[in-house]
Amino acid sequence: MTGLSVRRAGPDDFAAVARLTVAAYEADGQLKNEHGYATVLADVASRAEDGEVLVAADDATGELLGSVTFVLPGTRYAELSRAGEAEFRMLAVDPAAQGRGVGGTLVDACLSRAAELGCSAVVICVRSGYAASAQRLYRRRGFVRAPELDWTPLPGVDLLALRRPL
Repeated sequence: MTGLSVRRAGPDDFAAVARLTVAAYEADGQLKNEHGYATVLADVASRAEDGEVLVAADDATGELLGSVTFVLPGTRYAELSRAGEAEFRMLAVDPAAQGRGVGGTLVDACLSRAAELGCSAVVICVRSGYAASAQRLYRRRGFVRAPELDWTPLPGVDLLALRRPL
């Protein structure tokens, strides 16, 4: 997408990031029967303390169209990453902006950031049965299934691991 910039979120962005993240997860059906995950998604300040919250903004309007949280192993939001790897979580694109390349731009930013830091791979997880379009995006970016890292944080929430060597 042309006219799109990725930058680190600042405190003035946190409310907009919270809104668009919760809206994206709700639109994808990922918050049905969830107890408390919307609160975790909306707590952008905590994510920013323990990782890098990146935002994609429309250059013409300044409107935030998507966000992602980039983390390293051993930090509070890291789930899968091991030494030398990076991870991203909570990738969200405003439902009104989906299909415009925002998600791919954010994934590319995470891959670039991991390479800058000398990481050997990026790992992520996706919820089984959801986000088919995101899973296609990840495959196009070179992510492959890593079933040995799959996990279930809560009954009925099965997370599938994906890994992209750098």
